[in-house]
Amino acid sequence: MTVPATNDQKGQNRQEMILNMGPQHPSTHGVLRLILHLEGEVVQRVIPVIGYLHRGIEKLGEYNTYIKNIVFTDRLDYTSGMCNNLAYALAVEKLCGIEVPERARVIRVIMAELNRIAAHLLWLGTYAIDIGAITPFFYCFREREKILDMFEMVSGQRLTPSYICIGGVRKDITDRFREALSVFVDTFETYLKDYEGLLTKNPIWVSRLRDVAVLPREDAINWGATGPVLRASGVQFDFRKAKPYCGYENYEFDIPYGTRGDCYDRYMVRVEEMRQSLRIIRQAMKDIPDGPVRADVPYIVMPDKEAVLTDIEALIKHFKIASGLFQIPKGEVYSSVENPKGELGFYIVSDGSSRPYRMRIKSSCFVNLSALPFMVEGKHMVADVVAALGSIDIVLGEVDR
Repeated sequence: MTVPATNDQKGQNRQEMILNMGPQHPSTHGVLRLILHLEGEVVQRVIPVIGYLHRGIEKLGEYNTYIKNIVFTDRLDYTSGMCNNLAYALAVEKLCGIEVPERARVIRVIMAELNRIAAHLLWLGTYAIDIGAITPFFYCFREREKILDMFEMVSGQRLTPSYICIGGVRKDITDRFREALSVFVDTFETYLKDYEGLLTKNPIWVSRLRDVAVLPREDAINWGATGPVLRASGVQFDFRKAKPYCGYENYEFDIPYGTRGDCYDRYMVRVEEMRQSLRIIRQAMKDIPDGPVRADVPYIVMPDKEAVLTDIEALIKHFKIASGLFQIPKGEVYSSVENPKGELGFYIVSDGSSRPYRMRIKSSCFVNLSALPFMVEGKHMVADVVAALGSIDIVLGEVDR
């Protein structure tokens, strides 16, 4: 749509075009609409329009029991199922005062870091296609498939594992898993160098990303950015260091960060984060203690034995699952983790019943997306919007939640 010409302050005619980029556009990943106000090729205004993938997970969480909500967390950022499981489980465990066995904590760290690598590989491969490079996509998915194979070994699922649960993990890792993990750890760094060889000094890659969609340090903080987007702007903040969980304080790793806060720095930060995740996994593999992988938490979490006895008997009869009673305290809790895309937090209000009275989710994808107009308006052309949006690394399942 073309808006009628207007006169600017210098008396020159200006004609503005309004362009819908998405929601069907491949570079907006199918379910994001960007309304672009253009003067020629220069973007004067960007209006993100969300809601095309809305599924009401927060409200569904208030109608399901605490344990049943695990499967919904997989479907937030559906590239980070393990990390999503972990964020929710930590919130419920904090509410109920559940102590997770040490072996389960180490396994959780391994799974979370494998998922971080897998999510960054998915981002790098698809981002390269957005910019115009095809080969990195095949390279990245080759290694990502190996991680998904390992997830399938322990959970039977590849994308939505529901493996990390309240009290620990659903089952122990196998020798087959450990063998596959050992091979992956020994070979992945070599492949990582291949990705960098293809892209890091490639003149087309550098020219498309360097000084594009700059988000300065102070502005990144003011917009509430988290994850690689924040660290690329020079802020060395990572929840694994600032507020350690699952024993991350016992692992040695660095926090990669940039200096310019542009698309290129976001790329470099994520590449280095994969290397640091590999470093954490190596340490965890050397020190997996013996013991149980789940605390003594029942499959059915109910507040009052007499009131729910009939329901428990019916569940046992029809679904043949273990019964048990666990008192849920009243109160509220907030817990967050460092997901591949930034902070994922769960705020839960408990009224003592078997399901949350209120559940709200803090999404890094939603917050980081809100800074997109600031990054590009009045500075870049349409092609740069593709580079800017891809560098944020959003998943609409978490934005719309």
